[in-house]
Amino acid sequence: MVLAELFVAPGQQGRGIGKELLTRTFEHARKAGATNKALITFTFNVVSQGLYIRHGLFPRFPIYFFSIERDAVMQRLQGEKLRWTDIEDSASDLNRLGEIDSSVLGIARERHHRYLLNDGTMRGYFFHAQGDCIGYAYVSATGHVGPLAVAQPTAMGAAFTSALNLAAASAASQVSAFLPGANETALGTAAEHGMRITFAMVLVSTRAFGDWTRYLPRNPGFM
Repeated sequence: MVLAELFVAPGQQGRGIGKELLTRTFEHARKAGATNKALITFTFNVVSQGLYIRHGLFPRFPIYFFSIERDAVMQRLQGEKLRWTDIEDSASDLNRLGEIDSSVLGIARERHHRYLLNDGTMRGYFFHAQGDCIGYAYVSATGHVGPLAVAQPTAMGAAFTSALNLAAASAASQVSAFLPGANETALGTAAEHGMRITFAMVLVSTRAFGDWTRYLPRNPGFM
């Protein structure tokens, strides 16, 4: 279960509202058969983090929002680029996405991909090397990269560089991505391309999950 949004008005905090909302959410997750609970929150939101810790969701690692002006990144694009093909809303492509997600995150997410593929502001790509599909990425019309996943950690640098190229080829003024602190390759690639941290968040969960050296989330509300 991924909790996308939870807010309590500042004037109403400290009255147990957040606790009650979490209790109801966790009950819904229990009935749905969820085996893990996770969310992404701002690092500066220490009150919320305390609430989550009390409910068994512990910090795992930071997630940084990196961005750069499109014109600036175009001057610095470098590194290996992969061949890409469009992702289609077909049974074969969804099955391929499910295989990658299952190996990276432990779950297949067909409904998530159908949602992204039917969003007119998004475009999905498969990445290929030596005839094999080694990952995928989505790039939005605003120049944002994610989600992105690769079959092997060694493919992350080339996949992220290729996604940055695709984002820079759009008419967006900015290029951006959420990068896990556990993903040294993606962080290094972002730094090499002059991207800067705009703000930091943190992933919390009831248990560790996923291989975050192979995955970049879309945003805090869409793991």
